[in-house]
Amino acid sequence: MNVPPAPGAFPDLTPEQVEGLREVGTEREIEAGEVLFREGDNGYPFFAIVEGLVAIVDGYGRPEEREIVTHGPGRFVGELNLVTGEPAYLTAVVREPGRVIAVPRENLLRIIAQDPTLSELIMRAFLVRRSVLRSRGVGPRVVGSRHSRETRRLIEFLNRIRFPYVWIDLEEDEATEALLQHAGVTPAETPVVIVGETVLRNPTIAEVAALVGHVPDRGAADHYDLVVVGTGPAGLAASVYGASEGLSTLALESLAVGGQAGTSMRIENYLGFPAGLSGDELAARAIAQAEKFSARITSPCEAAELRTDGALHVVRLADGDEVAAHAVIIATGAQYRRLDVPRLEDLEGIGVYYAATQAEAQMCAGSVVAVVGGGNSAGQAAVFLSQHVAQVNLLVRRDGLSETMSRYLVDQVERTPNIALSPRTEVRELLGEDRLEGVVVEREGERHTLPARALFVFIGADPHTSWLEGAVELDEHGFVRTGREVSQDDGHQPYFLETSRPGVFAAGDARSGSIKRVASAVGEGSMAVRLVHDHLSRVASAP
Repeated sequence: MNVPPAPGAFPDLTPEQVEGLREVGTEREIEAGEVLFREGDNGYPFFAIVEGLVAIVDGYGRPEEREIVTHGPGRFVGELNLVTGEPAYLTAVVREPGRVIAVPRENLLRIIAQDPTLSELIMRAFLVRRSVLRSRGVGPRVVGSRHSRETRRLIEFLNRIRFPYVWIDLEEDEATEALLQHAGVTPAETPVVIVGETVLRNPTIAEVAALVGHVPDRGAADHYDLVVVGTGPAGLAASVYGASEGLSTLALESLAVGGQAGTSMRIENYLGFPAGLSGDELAARAIAQAEKFSARITSPCEAAELRTDGALHVVRLADGDEVAAHAVIIATGAQYRRLDVPRLEDLEGIGVYYAATQAEAQMCAGSVVAVVGGGNSAGQAAVFLSQHVAQVNLLVRRDGLSETMSRYLVDQVERTPNIALSPRTEVRELLGEDRLEGVVVEREGERHTLPARALFVFIGADPHTSWLEGAVELDEHGFVRTGREVSQDDGHQPYFLETSRPGVFAAGDARSGSIKRVASAVGEGSMAVRLVHDHLSRVASAP
């Protein structure tokens, strides 16, 4: 397989850029057959090719070995895992001798943060390469049924962490039986995840995370200046600004960096990106910025409790470990609400979904699907899915979309021919036993059935704040009260984003009264860091 050209995936470095890389790297000779890095390597250098040819190979040394692409003089070798810190899942093999400039990862991150032109060139190539590889059958093989909740759980995790994988449908792929026999797996042991000679039978998320290099690393510090809980736009902004202003910063994420925004295929109204950007791109760029300033971002790592121990705030984690800090920023965001219909839980993950990503689009390709909701998330999902499915039925309780959806999205929905808008419509029943086959909807008192292989639900959000019960003041819906909303019976006068517990702040969708937009979440995350400094000064000057 040879990856077809994709705009921005394989740019050439200018002579001036090559000279600049010599200043931060080491130029050396390479020989034919030499392996520059191999599958599983961590922290390999960024290679700029001066002379020679370097092939990128999948399954190196195994029967299924195949060449993905070959890079020549002026090209550079590397992928998004150089930014995220994930291990390599491909191997770089020298085909023709020559010379390369090897740039250590820490120097590459410095370049990305400080050189706008080279940063744009490299980051754009990394992001496009990752996108191309995710669609070209590269990475761990997940073998399981599309109707299995366990299969869906694994695919959702790999998709959320933006790690390339190959999904092999147990029922529909003719080569599945031979593959399972070769791996010594029975159908009853599926789903399985296969990497090289390693086979995980019906694994947990933690086991898969460890296999692909997502092992929580909380460092060895006794405590931090700042702990950020959640890494959506608000949490990422707080991590970048906190670390850049000299605070030792640790960010905790329960699943995957980027939050709900990270699952968006296109954010089109974010300032400074007139062509829009994906959630992947936003998260990857923020990670590079945060690591440049030495912020530590770790996942999967779920917060379970918040308490105070003397002058420190302590976050207890789901695995029993604890981290302490002088200040905490809560940026745990919100999760989509569930429909009040029978058998919803039975079909979640096998027909009912709360995100519309490439994984769901692959499972629903060519079929009819339904999207419930009238906000921006529903609009973005409908437009994205329309590129992959036969028809999208957009079901809305209101008379239309104008009151709840941004104008640019309304225009896109209206001009997409395979999106059918159904106003004043609600879902009443889900049809199908072990898979979704259709939905019964009600409109103006009359019920009828719509065919649907999948139902995507975007009907508002509930906050991820159950772990904060009794620790900080919440409103009647579970969102964190801050500033003037906080009861002041004890004389504590909180800052604008400060909670009822001095030194604990909230930003983004988890905060009561927040505006559910990416730009406002980024603003609140950065503002919260400013208020953390004010809090630390207040504590330092107190008698």
